Amino acid sequence: MATAIRLRRLGAAAVVATSASGAFLLQPSFSASDRGAGPSSLGAVRQKISDPNAVVPSRAAQEAALIGASAANPLDILVIGGGATGCGVALDATTRGLRVGLVEREDFSSGTSSRSTKLIHGGVRYLEKAVFNLDYGQLKLVFHALEERKQVIDNAPHLCHALPCMTPCFDWFEVVYYWMGLKMYDLVAALRLLHVSRYYSAQESVELFPTLARKGNNKSLKGTVVYYDGQMNDARLNVGLACTAALAGAAVLNHAEVVDLLRDEASNRTIGARIRDNLSGKEFDTYAKVVVNAAGPFCDSLRKMADQDAKPMICPSSGVHIVLPDYYSPEGMGLIVPKTKDGRVVFMLPWLGRTIAGTTDSNTPITLLPEPHEDEIQFILDAICDYLNVKVRRTDVLSAWSGIRPLATDPSAKSTESISRDHVVCEDYPGLVTITGGKWTTYRGMAEDAVNAAIKSGKLTPENGCLTSKLQIVGGDGWDPASFTVIAQQYVRMKNSHGKVVPGVMDTAAAKHLSHAYGTLAERVAAIAQNENLGKRLAHGYPFLEAEVAYCARNEYCESAIDFLARRSRLAFLDTDAASRALPRVIEILATEHNWDDSRQKYELEKAKEFLKTFKSSKNAQFHDGKHV
Repeated sequence: MATAIRLRRLGAAAVVATSASGAFLLQPSFSASDRGAGPSSLGAVRQKISDPNAVVPSRAAQEAALIGASAANPLDILVIGGGATGCGVALDATTRGLRVGLVEREDFSSGTSSRSTKLIHGGVRYLEKAVFNLDYGQLKLVFHALEERKQVIDNAPHLCHALPCMTPCFDWFEVVYYWMGLKMYDLVAALRLLHVSRYYSAQESVELFPTLARKGNNKSLKGTVVYYDGQMNDARLNVGLACTAALAGAAVLNHAEVVDLLRDEASNRTIGARIRDNLSGKEFDTYAKVVVNAAGPFCDSLRKMADQDAKPMICPSSGVHIVLPDYYSPEGMGLIVPKTKDGRVVFMLPWLGRTIAGTTDSNTPITLLPEPHEDEIQFILDAICDYLNVKVRRTDVLSAWSGIRPLATDPSAKSTESISRDHVVCEDYPGLVTITGGKWTTYRGMAEDAVNAAIKSGKLTPENGCLTSKLQIVGGDGWDPASFTVIAQQYVRMKNSHGKVVPGVMDTAAAKHLSHAYGTLAERVAAIAQNENLGKRLAHGYPFLEAEVAYCARNEYCESAIDFLARRSRLAFLDTDAASRALPRVIEILATEHNWDDSRQKYELEKAKEFLKTFKSSKNAQFHDGKHV
């Protein structure tokens, strides 16, 4: 009986999805993003961003622009927070012709935005909730996320791609249930569908995913249903947004902390912020007509600067992920278990040549450097162990990290039932617009909503409407998956080896890595490797080159060793021990680029070592291996 009810509900929801999709298909392609966004303004912005000779303004120039925003000549918008949403707000606002500044206490993407699942997804689980709770609000969330999913992939094609995800089925009801549910997911995606989902037999499934167990919970594998979502290099996408905003005219500054908000005493309106440059220690005031609070999990601390009695709106949740060797999953195929024995979702995804697995969802305090607990790592290992025919070992964990999801409640809501995966935009204090909640996939839409609210709050006059739905980030315009062949054929890696400079082949792995990490700008990095003798790999077994450190210092506001190891490259996330081995050389190159003295180099070494200890690889964590021996 219960089975019949579940299947009937799936069928009923399919009708809803069909009618909704049908309406979507019949309507002209027109959205809020198109209003007032003429082709001339979009073309001008694209030309500025894709100019092959364009270089981001120096950090000193960006700081000078923020200092120059006085009470008499304020910015239109000052964004606080350099994560995905904050950088998205800066890019959206500046491409509307507004004067924009952005400050970030640490580095772009140093918080939640670099510690995600790396998926760009519509939300299969939200669709399931929409069906069984008959919740149209959840269905709208899925519609919106699937629309944004396609736009994120299109706007950063070098950093994002479609990824097939396999869902194992151990009885025939699961086969029918997941097949129907994922066909509905395809249907809701409509024109924004990445690829069609399909069923594979048990034999076909094992051929596609050799480490998949043929038995689970004493049941034989009946087959799998494979569907598609997107995957990204989250931190590099975030850095790309910051650099794109800078090229478009925004003054973006990392390692700059807001120590207080400036208020107009007569109106009690927020009119700017007191900022401390954490690299130099210098403090200055920046004035703006509107301040946008995009500080993620820390947005409540900023709201408390406006009002000590501010009601909290963040309900923090911890998500732990681990990285395993590549042999745990095949290249180009993920594994997602929608419901484990204890009802949680578990996944294993190929990512940058390794396997990422997760995740947890538990309450957590808000800290700058969250650390995964050993029991959370063990939970993930136990969960994936049930679905693999490989011996799952704690000693295989190359890196493990925790990220804080800023689940949001509306401060004006009367109960905590408003806690949601959706985002919240509010102006509970005059001149301070807060944007929080949501997820990576919908960052662009969140940014658009925040800018609209800021325009209304400050009575601003933008030159045009939102352009970001059709705007590729730096490195994306003109990129092609075969672009790496040009790098492989036309460049060599000149390396310093035992006091001699020797040429090395720009092999396929290095060429592909540069192409996917930097897009159309990859040739700039390859030229540094060739012309400045920086073609050596930073760590054995990984494609990251010394030239990238120099390039990122000059062109991507890379100001510390941690900035490079964690966000410009992803070595800290992929293999903590390899990152430790690369650290001295990274510091050496950055010291040359930034003129660091010996004390600064020593400080960088100690700070980076402490940072890497928070990534609980098998070699820097105390554990009892238990069943994973």
